[in-house]
Amino acid sequence: MSLIDPYATDPRYTKRNAVYVPGGQGETSWVFADTYTLKVGGRETNGALTFVEATVPPEGGPGPHVHNDHDEAFYVISGELEFLNGDETVTAGPGGFFFVPRGTRHRFRNRGFHAAKMVFFFTPGGIEELLFANALPAEPGVAPPIRQLSIAEPPTELMERYATENLPDPG
Repeated sequence: MSLIDPYATDPRYTKRNAVYVPGGQGETSWVFADTYTLKVGGRETNGALTFVEATVPPEGGPGPHVHNDHDEAFYVISGELEFLNGDETVTAGPGGFFFVPRGTRHRFRNRGFHAAKMVFFFTPGGIEELLFANALPAEPGVAPPIRQLSIAEPPTELMERYATENLPDPG
């Protein structure tokens, strides 16, 4: 019996490239009235994806927009969120999944009385630069300042770089 591990030099068994972010960690910011925690972005994933944890207060969420170069997906953990899909809406509760292919007008809005929690991600990654352009660092237990509640447009240069356009709400 050999005590030498035959796989010890095989890179399929020894290469360590995984990214681990423990619960409660990541860069947390106020994005408008929402609280977003960037778990991983394009830099950490070699451009593969951006992954965000979000808490969306009542009436929180972005206005309608389209990402022409990015797919986006959402998974609702708690609460309910209304999603816009082109010109119609769908309400998703806990366990609901909503995939938005690039080029589709969408938004999410919390129409409930309590905060909703979800995770969402983009492929490819890197778009977090646009997402967090006007964000402020969040403080635990503190509501976002009133000035964050007013919708400030991200810089035009970033909107163009990430092929994102704000669009009108259908209703």
